[in-house]
Amino acid sequence: MVSIVGPSGSGKSTLLYCLAGLEPHDGGRVNLLGKELAGLSRRNLAALRRADVGFIFQTFNLIPSLSARENIALPARLAKKRLDPSAVSQALAQVGLTERAKNRPAQLSGGQQQRVAIARVLAMQPRIVFADEPTGSLDTATGAMVLALLRDSAQGERGVVLVTHDLEAAALADRVLVLRDGTIHAQLHSPSPPQVLAAVAEAGVMA
Repeated sequence: MVSIVGPSGSGKSTLLYCLAGLEPHDGGRVNLLGKELAGLSRRNLAALRRADVGFIFQTFNLIPSLSARENIALPARLAKKRLDPSAVSQALAQVGLTERAKNRPAQLSGGQQQRVAIARVLAMQPRIVFADEPTGSLDTATGAMVLALLRDSAQGERGVVLVTHDLEAAALADRVLVLRDGTIHAQLHSPSPPQVLAAVAEAGVMA
């Protein structure tokens, strides 16, 4: 699990989107799951993302006409994978939304929609998850639960890349990248929250 932190405007989300192949990079190289992104066609890049990559966005990206359960199952349908219905049920239970399975996004609060977006990733079990402020719409207790689920998912050959302003969340990661003006200002390994805070504060002062 890798966390990306830094002052506002330091390039955290831009880096995340470039690493995930959602935005083109104009320098350097991006290797995602053993594949050089610059050498992939748009079709092959989309296929790579569908098969092995999960996304949690600040804007949720749920389909309004689909229920929570249908939104969770949608990535598998698009990837033409068979997703066991029990996997969807388990993901809903993990985020505490079993009773909301048939509700559409308009019938859910912002926090509940965010949890559906997280359950969508949990059900698919992708090899890598890119999460942009996944707890931004959640209360403290629910946010801690979601972070624990993401931390637990980063096992074996599965990884999580997390952009966050929550320094306690960042400190859950194995590695923390502190950005300043689009460059890596510091790199911390299994740090404590105070160590992350100190590094971010220094980056902010120097920005």
